[in-house]
Amino acid sequence: MAGGVGSRFWPMSTPEFPKQFVDVLGTGKSLLQLTYDRFAGVVPAENVWVLTNKDYAGLVASQLPDIPAGHILLEPCRRNTAPCIAYVAWHIKKINPNAGIVITPADAIVTDVDEFRRVVGSSLAFAAESDAIITLGMRPTRPETGYGYIQADLTAPSVRNKEIFRVDSFHEKPDLQLAKEYVEQKEYFWNAGIFIWNVSTIVNAFRVYQPVISRIFEDLLPYYGTPDEQRLIDERYGDCENISIDYAIMEKADEIFVFPASFGWSDLGMWSSLLEQMPHDATGNALIGNNIKTYDCSGCVIHTTEEKKVVVQGLDGYIVAEKDGTLLVCKLSEEQRIKQFAAE
Repeated sequence: MAGGVGSRFWPMSTPEFPKQFVDVLGTGKSLLQLTYDRFAGVVPAENVWVLTNKDYAGLVASQLPDIPAGHILLEPCRRNTAPCIAYVAWHIKKINPNAGIVITPADAIVTDVDEFRRVVGSSLAFAAESDAIITLGMRPTRPETGYGYIQADLTAPSVRNKEIFRVDSFHEKPDLQLAKEYVEQKEYFWNAGIFIWNVSTIVNAFRVYQPVISRIFEDLLPYYGTPDEQRLIDERYGDCENISIDYAIMEKADEIFVFPASFGWSDLGMWSSLLEQMPHDATGNALIGNNIKTYDCSGCVIHTTEEKKVVVQGLDGYIVAEKDGTLLVCKLSEEQRIKQFAAE
């Protein structure tokens, strides 16, 4: 899923060039490209599909040139994750009604790719033998108020896979005190928005819990892969309710399981999350760029990949970022104001 419009990493990301297309980590690859790469050996390249907004079709094609044009599915408008997932599910159903599907956002990072591949492969095998809907739960490393949580029943693992448990409930983003309680209780996991299921399982779930959305994509079944597909999607997609997959399916269905995992996941929602994920220098700065010198600085994230040399002195807990001639210098404690700065 690569249709988000997040601009929290401004000035690197903008509504025209959102963060999934940005080299946030300074690796030479965008978050979308890193997401594509981590599925190597798990999903054949010819079986990768990208869901994105029509405005970003060119960006996806340029960053993932090995993806066939027909595997870039274009949303004419934004309707949250449930219609997006329904679209690709019915599209794949026409090609292979027995397919296993992994759904993942394109704008997260994973530091332990080998463990990610193991967990996804194990979950696909579990889904292939059942009608289970599986979500990956990240073991929390801190009380985090920016993520939703999954509560698992850890008393009885699945018979077929001892690492997989039934989901008791889903919880919205908590306040700090509740987040601390979640971490202490050990049965709560961050909701990473990564799902594994058989195509028949998710299609049937939509038929039961979201019949209006189901009928829209079922009606279009004869047209997927034809010259009429995009025109009809443009006409009908806006009729879908604007609803997330969590509200549409996950909180309603019965056979919901969670695979608690630890593979260095972060959704990189804000600059502070990038500071947490990147290696630090001796005074706790995360430096992303070719030649950055700091003096008397601590706890800063400095992202200046386009500059030949950058010198920063005397900052404590700041963001310094440059892109296309725009420079941001902002306290990390005030990063929630970045959207305001970007709009001015």
